[in-house]
Amino acid sequence: MRNTIGTVFCVTTFGESHGAGVGAVIDGCPANLPLQADLIQMQLDRRRPGQSSVTTRREEADRVEILSGVEQGITLGSPIALLVRNQDMRPGDYARLRDIPRPSHADFTYRTKYGVSAGSGGGRSSARETVGRVAAGAVAQHLLQVRHSIEVVAWVSMIGGVTAAPPDPLLVTRAAVDANPVRCPDAEAARRMQELVESAGAEGDSVGGIVTCVCRGVPVGWGEPVFGKANARLAGAMMSIPAAKGFDVGSGFAAAAMRGSAHNDPFILKGGHLGTATNRSGGIQGGITNGEPMVFRVAFKPTATIRKEQQTVDFNGNPVVLGVQGRHDPCVLPRAVPVVEAMAALVLADLMLLGETAG
Repeated sequence: MRNTIGTVFCVTTFGESHGAGVGAVIDGCPANLPLQADLIQMQLDRRRPGQSSVTTRREEADRVEILSGVEQGITLGSPIALLVRNQDMRPGDYARLRDIPRPSHADFTYRTKYGVSAGSGGGRSSARETVGRVAAGAVAQHLLQVRHSIEVVAWVSMIGGVTAAPPDPLLVTRAAVDANPVRCPDAEAARRMQELVESAGAEGDSVGGIVTCVCRGVPVGWGEPVFGKANARLAGAMMSIPAAKGFDVGSGFAAAAMRGSAHNDPFILKGGHLGTATNRSGGIQGGITNGEPMVFRVAFKPTATIRKEQQTVDFNGNPVVLGVQGRHDPCVLPRAVPVVEAMAALVLADLMLLGETAG
């Protein structure tokens, strides 16, 4: 089972959704980086359950413990172990589901591949696993900010059929994103998104959507051809997030309907150095960052766990009418925002350190 991401800045996540705890081990973080638990906690608070009417009712404080690799607020260069203890576990909610592969979950594939699966909540396939990603990603974001003043900001740009007016990627802030429960900086669209999510939840159903992310301040030259492209690394990281179904960067799939003359990004002089007049490349050309803001999108499916009755079968093929009683997010998008930011930061921190190693 592959639980590690990165080549130099390596992160291994651990833990099951209803086990004793979840977390991450970071190997490769440079020494002498100032680091406090509060910095990590801020991002975990944005991801934790029970925040509002649009998230799961599971109550978790998600308090992070730094077990190693940091002394007196300074990283030592040794592995950094981050632990978040689970508190609101309810494995009994899943007892009757043990022999039923839930529709669109990983129960069937995990059981078939490994011969065993976690008895409750999806285990490693649960979105609870992303706690470790967010904790490690907060460290990566801090490293990027200290070294290069890089900012990573994600927001919900679409839920169901409600699409937000795109903000200026150079100016959008986390404060604007966090101003409402759905984490959309367009207040009117956010209101309609919240109504849609609450309506789906009341019906025992769920909705999907899109998270857009911008990475500002990334220098020219990160990423490598041919199989180490920055966009390929980002795509792999984003598609590893539970419920992610699609990824595009810059103009993305819209480029397929354009002509080259309309799509190309002309070069201009910007403050004494070359830049591009437009940014349809999304900050990456030839798999290498070009100094423009990196802009990409991640599409998420509707939450697979719903309360509506569903026709399915058990592992023996016997028909079952499934009505889930457990807790779930009617829409993963609001809590996916810090996860997307974390995965982007993990990729960028690794690309940064890879470049330093090559140099």
